[in-house]
Formats: sequence, structure tokens, C-alpha cells
Amino acid sequence: MSSKKISELLGDKADDLLNHKCIIDKSTLTLPSPNYIDEIFVNSNRNNRVVQSLQMLMGHGRLANTGYCSIFPVDQGVEHSAGASFSPNPMYFDPENIVKLAIDGGCNGVASTFGVLGILSRKYAHKIPFIVKINHNELLTYPNKFDEVMYGTVKSAYNMGAVAVGATIYWGSQESTRQLQEVSQAFELAHELGMATILWCYTRNNAFKVGDVDYHTSADLTGQANHLGVTIQADIIKQKMPTNNGGYNAVKFGKTSKLVYEKLSTDHPIDLCRYQVLNCYSGKIGLINSGGESKGATDLAESVQTAVVNKRAGGTGLILGRKAFQKPYKEGVELLLATQDVYLDNSITIA
Repeated sequence: MSSKKISELLGDKADDLLNHKCIIDKSTLTLPSPNYIDEIFVNSNRNNRVVQSLQMLMGHGRLANTGYCSIFPVDQGVEHSAGASFSPNPMYFDPENIVKLAIDGGCNGVASTFGVLGILSRKYAHKIPFIVKINHNELLTYPNKFDEVMYGTVKSAYNMGAVAVGATIYWGSQESTRQLQEVSQAFELAHELGMATILWCYTRNNAFKVGDVDYHTSADLTGQANHLGVTIQADIIKQKMPTNNGGYNAVKFGKTSKLVYEKLSTDHPIDLCRYQVLNCYSGKIGLINSGGESKGATDLAESVQTAVVNKRAGGTGLILGRKAFQKPYKEGVELLLATQDVYLDNSITIA
């Protein structure tokens, strides 16, 4: 996709998004680069096998060895029900089509469940890096309860040839302390076995919605979630794109500082995202933002915009699923390739 086409998809937001200068200077951050693994993880406590796994992930697909990462995730069959997730395109009831889309879509890796990746591991684990999602929010229980529970073992992920494991913590929920302990122990074992770790850092508490404003994706709350994620040694942080700020002040809990809002962020989407990057050890741990739900005709433009914001903020890439697999196969491939084009376009610079 050309730079001109990217600008057209951004529409009237093009100038604002492509020319914005962040309030936090990029010189203070560790930014994605072809030498990222050597600069950061070779100096860390990660063992040789973990560094090798990270290099396998960052060295695969169209974004190979750029410092950027495009991951295709599909665990919504568990999280949201297979019917809700795959009815728009029933071919994805067959796990092989999930892996094929990740390959044809030029992704660095494919993230999915023990079942999806396990049934295909001998055929594909050597062809595209596997990321096994080890916990999920199971929503068949009635009434629904929002709790991430382990679905298998780290050893099982290792045995199927995965290069990484992924997990979610619902920061702010009543169950977050238990999830923190479970995931910390799982990530420690994954590192011992030589696998990288990716943490879905989501906030979840009904109190985070105040009146008509939802602060689950506020920059200050998601930023702190990121900081807790890197504290348990996640190698990559997955976070939703920030949509506002001031969650701490609105909910009236925890600790924050007026400097967060006056000196470290503005209401510009790239500044909000940069605050998320700042909380990932100033970019030493890569931030990938999620693509969100599929809305149909606007998916391509929204995905390109998300990629532009993430890249210019200093993020590492996107983890994009529903916008790709809930549409015809060819369109899904084209959407994944289009977002990668943003990271390959040298005219789109770090803000």
C-alpha cells in the first residue's frame, strides 16, 4: 500500500496523525530497530533459548528484522463463543484456516488456543512461530463471570513447539491478585524452558465506567497495567488503544500525579499511546496494540489508523484478529498486509 493510499484512508485525520510531535520526546525512548533483540534482551536475565525464541518471532514474516511485529490472534471461539466469532466466516471453525491466514497475511506469528495450535503443531510449528494463549475468560458459565482461568500447562505449549506463551490479566478485577500470581509463575517457567512471554494487559472493573464515560482504555489506567505487566517480565505487552485519560481522577482511587496529564500526555491519540509506551520501561519492552472488534466497512481505515498511531507513538506493532477473520479470506489477508505496510513505510516516522 502506497503512502498516498494510507493518507487517503486516514481521511481528514491524515495531517494531524502524520505530522504530530509528541509531548514526550522520542529521544528518551528505546525505539523499534533491527538490532532491538541485541540491544535489550541480550543484556537481560532471559536465557539463550528465550533470546532465540524472540529472534524467531521478530525475524519472521513481512516485518522480519525491522523491530516491528504483526501477530494474528484467534481465541475468540473460547472468549466470545465460536458461533459469535466464526459465523460471519464459518471457514474459521477449521483451525487450519486460522494458521493459513496468518501465513498468507505475512504475520510474525499466530496466537491461539491449546486446541487450535495443538491439532496443527506437527504440520505448521516449523513454518510460523506459535504463541499459545494459556488462559481465557470462559463465558458459558451463567450468570457470566469475568475471570481469566488457565486452560493448560506451559509444558504442553513447549511440547508443541511454541516460541511463546500469551496470557491475560484483568487488572483491577477482584480476581487480579490470583491471576497475577498464576501468570507470574507461568511466565517464569516459560522463560526457564526458553519461550518468550506476551501479556494481554486489560483493565476490568465496573467502577472504571463513570457515568457515560468508560475509562477502561484511559491512558493512565492502561499505562499502569502495562507497567505491572513488564514488572512480571512480559517480553511483549498487548494493550488496547487508549481512547481517553484521567481514569484515576474519575474513579477517585489509587495514586497519580497532575504531571501525568500536564507534562506526560495530551488528549492527542499519539500522545496517549506514547504514555503507554513510556510505561513499558520507556519502550524497552515492546507495546503492541489490539485491532479491536470488526465493524465492517470501516475496518481497513480503522486498522491503518491504529497502526499509524502505534508506530508514531513508538510502539512495536499490532495484534489484529477479528477485523481480519470476520470477513472473506482475501480481504482478511489484504487488511493484514495493509497494516504491515504502515510499518514498512519509511515516510511514516516516530513522532
